[in-house]
Amino acid sequence: MELTKIQIVESIHNQTGLPKNKSTDIVETLLEIIKSTLASGEDVIISNFGRFCVKEKRERKGRNPPTEDDLMLESRKVVTFKCSGKLRDRVNSK
Repeated sequence: MELTKIQIVESIHNQTGLPKNKSTDIVETLLEIIKSTLASGEDVIISNFGRFCVKEKRERKGRNPPTEDDLMLESRKVVTFKCSGKLRDRVNSK
C-alpha cells in the first residue's frame, strides 16, 4: 500500500491538531521547496531520512522494442534518492 499526499495531510492534521487547510499548505509548501531546489540542480538532504539528488544521464544508444529500430536517447536529468543509514536500518528491522 502506498502513502498518498492526502494521507500525509490527514496524518499531520491528526497528529498536530492543525486544521486540514493549514496541514495541506504545509505539505504543499514543503513539496514546492523540494521541487524548486531540485530544479535548480541542488541536492535536498533530510537528516535521518535521505538525500534527493539530480544526476545527469548522458546520451546513449537505445532500441524501439516493437520495431527493433536503433535510436539515440538524448541526455537528460533524473532525480535519485539515497536513504540514510538510519532509515535503511528501520526499514530492514524485524
